[in-house]
Amino acid sequence: MKLNDTKCRAAKPDSKQYKIFDGAGLFLLIKPNGNKHWRLKYRINNKEKLLAIGAYPLISLAEARQARDEAKKLISQGEDPVLHKKKIKYNGVRDAKNTFQAIALDWFENRKDRWGERYADEVIKRLEKDIFPEIGKIPIKDIEPPLLLAVIRKIENRGAHEIARRQLQKCGEIFRFAIAEGKAVRDPSRDIGDALKPVKKDHYAAFDISELPKFLECLEKNDARLYKNTRNALKLIMLTFVRTSELINATWDEIDFDRAEWVIPAERMKMKKIHIVPLSKQAIAILKDQKEIAGKWPLVFPSSVKPQKSISNNTILGAIKRLGYKGQMTGHGFRALAMSAIKQELGYRHEVVDRQLAHVPKNKIDKAYDRALFLDERRVMMQEWADYIDNLS
Repeated sequence: MKLNDTKCRAAKPDSKQYKIFDGAGLFLLIKPNGNKHWRLKYRINNKEKLLAIGAYPLISLAEARQARDEAKKLISQGEDPVLHKKKIKYNGVRDAKNTFQAIALDWFENRKDRWGERYADEVIKRLEKDIFPEIGKIPIKDIEPPLLLAVIRKIENRGAHEIARRQLQKCGEIFRFAIAEGKAVRDPSRDIGDALKPVKKDHYAAFDISELPKFLECLEKNDARLYKNTRNALKLIMLTFVRTSELINATWDEIDFDRAEWVIPAERMKMKKIHIVPLSKQAIAILKDQKEIAGKWPLVFPSSVKPQKSISNNTILGAIKRLGYKGQMTGHGFRALAMSAIKQELGYRHEVVDRQLAHVPKNKIDKAYDRALFLDERRVMMQEWADYIDNLS
């Protein structure tokens, strides 16, 4: 006779455990301590086995019957319910370990040695701000395109379109890392790129060469009360027109005063190739002055607050703003200024200036020439550029 809830509740403990049956192998086991547990007796591969379903009344009679029916269905398909239960438990433990955040942190540890310290710090801070709070605790295999799109659109909605694109790119790298590790089977980032708003590429602000004398005057008068450290950084970026990141992360072991060269290692360059910057007499003078300021610190431009770290990109932008050139000039803008002025005012060929800017040649013929091919010409050019700037002030 089948069980009902009244019979289950009324079953009293005895000196030995005993069973009351419901049918089709399902029974309630009553233990001497009064605890009651659902069990299912079944046969598979000619062996009798027992499946633990759960405790009564936490698992009701109806739920126990449903579990029995599901187990019978598995048996009919040739699958052992006990092994199936163990697999589900294992998968649950595995998924708890393989959350997006856990995988992302593994990916970060795997990649960070290839990046500069500042960039690595920026990558993890962006993930912690924009991504982990949204999907960090979700098993990475369960993240579908609509969920990832919602996360990226949240970044877009605050107007940070370029950051949204970069975060999507980083998420894609994390998903592909998970696939390689056998912890995910697809990369949902590939499916949502076209759903994002297009990013308009703006040129970096840069004033015309005719405005440089006034800028130099403002820099020399220093009504903005900039630190000498910051003024030297601005002067050196004008003379060398390197990228801001290349300037602010410069170390003294990259500077060869005897050869008048600054050799930037490949890992700090955008194109991952060593870049030689010939140093004019004026640039050498600035660096010697800066050596007195930097003292024992290995960085050429150490932060005034935390000298073990370099000044930031915002230091350069903030200085330009305080000089009265917000929206008119950026650190990157000095590269555009040098490119146009050196060609127009000094008469140098485009490819010579282009190599000094560390651009990758766009056509196969130009790529056949090594950057060092123009090094002697670039040495002369850099001195002429420094002299030209001196004559403007």
